[in-house]
Amino acid sequence: MNKKKFANSDMIRFWKRYKRNRLAVFGLCFLALLIILALFANVIAPDGYDVQNYKIKFTNPNLDHPLGTDYLGRDNLVRMIYGARISLSIGVVTTLVGTVIAVFIGMLAGFYGGKSDNVLMRIMDIFLSIPSILLSIVLAAVFGGGILSMIFALSLSSIPGVARLVRAMVISERDKEYIEVARTSRATDMRIMFRYILPNISSSLIVLFTMGVAGGILNASTLSFLGLGAQAPMPEWGKMLSEGRNYIRDYPYLVLAPGMVIMLTVFSLNMIGDGLRDALDPRLKGR
Repeated sequence: MNKKKFANSDMIRFWKRYKRNRLAVFGLCFLALLIILALFANVIAPDGYDVQNYKIKFTNPNLDHPLGTDYLGRDNLVRMIYGARISLSIGVVTTLVGTVIAVFIGMLAGFYGGKSDNVLMRIMDIFLSIPSILLSIVLAAVFGGGILSMIFALSLSSIPGVARLVRAMVISERDKEYIEVARTSRATDMRIMFRYILPNISSSLIVLFTMGVAGGILNASTLSFLGLGAQAPMPEWGKMLSEGRNYIRDYPYLVLAPGMVIMLTVFSLNMIGDGLRDALDPRLKGR
């Protein structure tokens, strides 16, 4: 009972600190709306995202089609809703895969140091010497494009930066007193790393993950825009931008809608990350 009370009080204090940042609250609300729309896309638009009607192609935004229709007469709002499911999933999956691998590499390098650290970090430095988006483009092109190739490319390109940050956090933790106590109790290295160190750096990892999802969505949109990610008729936001650019002069809404959603989603996730960083900052715990 006491544990539940402590947990509840911690959550209340966390929320009080988080809601001080109004942009972070806006980001959370916008992201929650996107997730709800993505989850219930089949209910909102049961006919699917690829229903074509050439009679209404290039219809300007109106009450029946709030975001207009494209060159095939498909409803842009419906495609945006289904696109949220695809874009958010890609952002989460690529960031999750990359973060898990990066945490393992960073913890090994930071905890053991020496030759292990040198070898692992030199490999990470090689990848860091190449801009992440360029590395993603090369990898996606090599593996032939498509969703799976894009997920692999984005996951791999996200590893080096996170691995270096995790390494730095582990180095700052490994010589602290609670680690020495764990060693004297004959805890194994793996137990020390994942039972003691990992929980103490988890707040920073949560912030990194949130901002990583934003970067994943943006990079996925870039690859799809270049034809190396989602393929037609899949309504990924970057692909919708690519399809609409040929008609941007006469029908600007075709690129304005997906472009604005990408911008707002990335902005919201970054603001959520800022809010989490402030709320999870140990220096603010007493406030």
